[in-house]
Amino acid sequence: MYMPENRSVLVTRNSSHGGCFLVVCAVLIGLLCFSHTATAQVEGSEVSSRRAQLESDLAALEKEIDTQRVILEAKQKETVSLARDVAILNASIQKAKLSIKARTIAIQQLQEDIGSKQNTIVGLSNRLDREKQSLAQIIRRTNEIDSYTLAEVFLSGNNISGFFEDLDAFDSVKVSLRSSYVALIANRDQTQAQKASLEDKAAQETALRQSQELEKKRIEQQEAEKKRILTISKGVEVTYQKIISTKGKSAAAIRAELFTLRGSAAIPFEKAYEFAVSASQKTGVRPALILGIIAEESNLGENVGTGNWRVDMKNPRDTVPFLDITKRLGLDPDKMPVSKKPWYGYGGAMGPAQFIPSTWILYEDRIGDETGHRPPNPWDPEDAFTASALLLEDNGAAKQTPASERLAALRYLAGWANASKSAYSFYGDDVMELAAKYQSLINILKAN
Repeated sequence: MYMPENRSVLVTRNSSHGGCFLVVCAVLIGLLCFSHTATAQVEGSEVSSRRAQLESDLAALEKEIDTQRVILEAKQKETVSLARDVAILNASIQKAKLSIKARTIAIQQLQEDIGSKQNTIVGLSNRLDREKQSLAQIIRRTNEIDSYTLAEVFLSGNNISGFFEDLDAFDSVKVSLRSSYVALIANRDQTQAQKASLEDKAAQETALRQSQELEKKRIEQQEAEKKRILTISKGVEVTYQKIISTKGKSAAAIRAELFTLRGSAAIPFEKAYEFAVSASQKTGVRPALILGIIAEESNLGENVGTGNWRVDMKNPRDTVPFLDITKRLGLDPDKMPVSKKPWYGYGGAMGPAQFIPSTWILYEDRIGDETGHRPPNPWDPEDAFTASALLLEDNGAAKQTPASERLAALRYLAGWANASKSAYSFYGDDVMELAAKYQSLINILKAN
């Protein structure tokens, strides 16, 4: 049987150098694994060290925040005095500043974790590409061997047992590579899932930056209030007590101040208070807490957003119910204000209570039962206050304890799963401080 020279050379190469080729393959695979492991160990060590430092910094900040919270709660129980009110403002300002620092560290920590996961994914993808190439080469060599007939092997003059040993070894390496390839894919998919989870957490953390900007403004307001108190009293306790006493005697003066400072053109305080009382009677949630939530969310309806549903809402989760809501209300969806989309996520919250459409529709029937409005309107103050009170009731606020109210406020912002996370604690504190201020003003109104 005629055998072309080039075919004979190929068989000779496979049989005489196959072992060498397998050794090279094994060494290369080992080097790839070692290189990846060594790099991963170095990177892992650096990430772990950095994470430990960030966690330590965050823990220290949260401890300081708790200290300021204890000071604040203690001072609020003291008799009204100049020193007490200044101390409250100082504690509030310091706690807010610490909260901003803590959130910044938490966001940085998550972003570094995401970067580390991304590097791991890149490394795994590169290894997959290399192992694909190695596997393809092994398969080509094995197919090359498989293409020879037994007669060709005999005529080539090479050792038959060596030929089959090479073939078995090729099959063994091929199986090992395939197993490694499958494991790498699983590892990469797992890492991608972890990265997606971290990105979701990062989005939640980054979303707090907008609230932090509000908190910074609150700090500025508190600083201004502190300056005002010290200016009008000139640091003298007797003068300060006279001012407090005068205010306490005049409900009309309080109402005037509330209209100017606490309410808005959209919902004057007296009207907002009326809605809060009505919603409280239906749900058992304290009026001051309802006012605190609405004030935190929209400054009692003054800031309901400057966004547009086409740009700022998540599609179709919120756009579909939004169009249904506005259609049933006979409203032009393009003219209805919603919260603008921040750079890190979605907007589209509606009205004074800042409900997103997909949440509003879950409460429509209950809101309608309480207000008689069918369908209820997210931009209508009465409906908005009722919706807010119902959600707070569902979140446990009707117990009317400080802990239950604060937790209900956190659930209002972050949902039940995230309410216990320290990242959101400032929101609960902020709402409770607003509620305390409103409660003191309500007490004056009730006493006159």
